Amino acid sequence: MRVPLTAELLRPKSVRAKIVALLMLPIVSLMALWGFAAVTTASSIGDTERVKDVNAELLTPVAEFVTALQAERTAATRHAAAPDAASLETVEGAHKATDQAATAFRDGANTATADAELLDAGLPARIDRLEADARGLTALRARAEAGTDGKDPAQTSFTAYSTVIEHAFAVTGALTGENGTDAASEARVVLELARAREAVAQEQALLAAGSGAGKLTTEQYTLFAGAVATQRELLKPAVADLKPAHQAAYDAVLDSRSYDGLVAGEDRVRGAGPGASVISAGFLNDWDEAADTVLKGLAAAESDAGTGATAKANPFGWDTLGASGIAVILGLVGVLLSLLVSVGVGRGLIVELLDLRNNALEVAGRRLPQAMRRLHAGHDLDIDAEAPMRRLVGDELAQVGTALTAVQRAALKAASERAELQSGISGVYVSIARRSQVLLHRQLDLLHQLEQRPRDPAEVQELYQVDYLATRMRRHSESLLILSGIAPGRGWRDPIPLTDVLRAAVAEIEQPGRVQIWTVPRVSLHGGSVADVIHLLAELVENAASFSPPSAHVQLRAARLREGLLIEIEDSGFGMDEEAMAEANRKIQSENVDLLDAKQIGLFVVSRIAGRQGLSVELRSSASGGATAAVLIRENLIRDDMPVHDAALPGDQDRGQDGGRTLAPASALIPRQRG
Repeated sequence: MRVPLTAELLRPKSVRAKIVALLMLPIVSLMALWGFAAVTTASSIGDTERVKDVNAELLTPVAEFVTALQAERTAATRHAAAPDAASLETVEGAHKATDQAATAFRDGANTATADAELLDAGLPARIDRLEADARGLTALRARAEAGTDGKDPAQTSFTAYSTVIEHAFAVTGALTGENGTDAASEARVVLELARAREAVAQEQALLAAGSGAGKLTTEQYTLFAGAVATQRELLKPAVADLKPAHQAAYDAVLDSRSYDGLVAGEDRVRGAGPGASVISAGFLNDWDEAADTVLKGLAAAESDAGTGATAKANPFGWDTLGASGIAVILGLVGVLLSLLVSVGVGRGLIVELLDLRNNALEVAGRRLPQAMRRLHAGHDLDIDAEAPMRRLVGDELAQVGTALTAVQRAALKAASERAELQSGISGVYVSIARRSQVLLHRQLDLLHQLEQRPRDPAEVQELYQVDYLATRMRRHSESLLILSGIAPGRGWRDPIPLTDVLRAAVAEIEQPGRVQIWTVPRVSLHGGSVADVIHLLAELVENAASFSPPSAHVQLRAARLREGLLIEIEDSGFGMDEEAMAEANRKIQSENVDLLDAKQIGLFVVSRIAGRQGLSVELRSSASGGATAAVLIRENLIRDDMPVHDAALPGDQDRGQDGGRTLAPASALIPRQRG
């Protein structure tokens, strides 16, 4: 059954992740429940804090602004009805108090503007309207004093101020949804009580408006009767809906003598009807005194039941936290205990697994490769000291550790046996190569003597061919020595011109006539590196000739660079794909030579020579479709001669038999060795 891709991606990959996932699942579930309780509790605390902020920034300033407007409305209507110095002074004092309240309201509104839309979608517009009313108080007062549309100034003042107060109640009404803490009574009930207080203030303002004439007009009487009805319909029923702790202050007002005098005055005015002269100076003074006392008592009780209770609310008190706070604390204790137990169990298991993993990585990444390198270098290795076998008796993890040690010992034993085998093969290579060299040197000397004797030209050419074959056999014999890590016996004392080095390298391949040597820089190579460079170039040239068509030429170029001397061998064969090219370069650049790898032995020879002389060798694709071998000889192996302009060396000159041309002996193309 195939696992879905999503499940495969979500599945833990490491052992640590799997153990953590197994142990953390119940903890995460418990933490989710605890998080829900914590978020709920934090939300309650945040609501309480937000309500306190709303109360301090908006509700309290609006309530104080309304109270100031009510007092100014009464003073303005009284002065408009009966102007005198005392009433004017009262009006000016009311103006100052209202202006201060308006300033406080605007400051609070500016502070709460960012959160206004979050509290209620229509609240910003209501606040803007009330702020416009606060800024327009001067114009309102001017209209109230002059009157509008031929109306009585007292009536105009009453209407204008009442409109602003109604706008203020609209702002308060939008905020009642936020004023919902347990410490305060239901916000809507408090708003109804505020409207009842506004009705009493309207009654006082209307009687003040009629104080000049000693009676109420029909319009004023209608408004007065409506205010009385509103006050009586809202006040007592709303008080009954308050919390018992907040009812006492209202009950004290309702049971007071001042409230009884207020009610009696209301009944007297309503009973007289419109146009009746009932507002005498004595009546108005007594009624105003009772109304002022009632208004102050209602304002104090309203503050205690609404904004005052909210301001005293404790976000971290029992009323806010309650049982949810206990659940949060107990849940946190449970989560911590679960974490401690899970971490203790999981950590022990993870530590054991990590130790096992680290030991395995240590063996695979450091100890085993180091041991392999020592074996390849020919050093002895004590397997018991490198990987001591321990008989561990314990749980499954201990048994895995024992098995890992056994695998390590088996790998070291196999590598040791292979190293011994390669050492034996290397010894065989050296023995065979030494014997072959002796015979080949004797053969070359004999051939040289035969070539010097007068003979038929055809016989001389055949001797030359045998000379070339013997030269190639000597190179192969030297390759065995190089693979075994031993330098070949040939060497030069003096520097050898690069031209002779290139000719000697070409002379050691089977078909030297296929090689074209182009213009060669006027430089020489130090004698100690000549044999290795000749051998390396011969291997690369022969490789190029072997993997190109018999009729194609191999191009041999040399150029002087700032970094040294660059020699390029380019063939016109079928080239190599990227994988084969990368594998060949890997063998050339590898420090380890596997004598058991019979493929492309010449590349291993090139690798050994390049490493010994500090040469850089790289195979790459050529523009003609074949392959190019680039050899960079460092400055320390080169000596510059006097610069001259050499002509290009023809590829068939003294290189081999090509179209009937004369073949020169290989010994004539190889520089004379040191004595």
